[in-house]
Amino acid sequence: MRKHNLAFIDLETTGLDPERHEIIEIGVIIVRQTFTADNQAVFEVIEELEYKVKPEHLETAEPEALRINGYNESEWLFSADLKAVMQIVADKTADCIMVGQNVFFDWSFLKEAFKKTGVSCRMHFQRLDLISMVFAKFYHDQTLERYNLNALAKFFGVENERAHSALADIRATFEIYKKLLAKK
Repeated sequence: MRKHNLAFIDLETTGLDPERHEIIEIGVIIVRQTFTADNQAVFEVIEELEYKVKPEHLETAEPEALRINGYNESEWLFSADLKAVMQIVADKTADCIMVGQNVFFDWSFLKEAFKKTGVSCRMHFQRLDLISMVFAKFYHDQTLERYNLNALAKFFGVENERAHSALADIRATFEIYKKLLAKK
């Protein structure tokens, strides 16, 4: 796993059901991982991607999801087509290991989007979930009661001023990941 680049990915969606709801924003950070002579991890950001995706079925959107994610027609006026975005994501993340906060949620939407658009996902089959990593490492820490991104950002001292925007959330996830690996 150490030889693969990491693709930190976060999505904003119109609801919680990947078969019914849509991706409306994607944030991706591609990271090269290398190691120093004394086996310390070094992370080099290769590229950041952020796309607003044009929803096709706003009538199925959950109003609360749109409110939380800050959807408004003016900001999505020049948003991209899902197929075009998925092709870019597929090309940029080929052979990368996906990393995310609650990776199962984001992966379920990505998998459905790849299927719907006919774009082939070429990411590595393994995925890393920040929640699982933090839960395992800090299982006995009674001060950590919640594992959502806001709670983890607070616990690790990471700023996330634009919560529920894909790129800001994935930047916070990346910072927490680095701190998690550095913490003894």
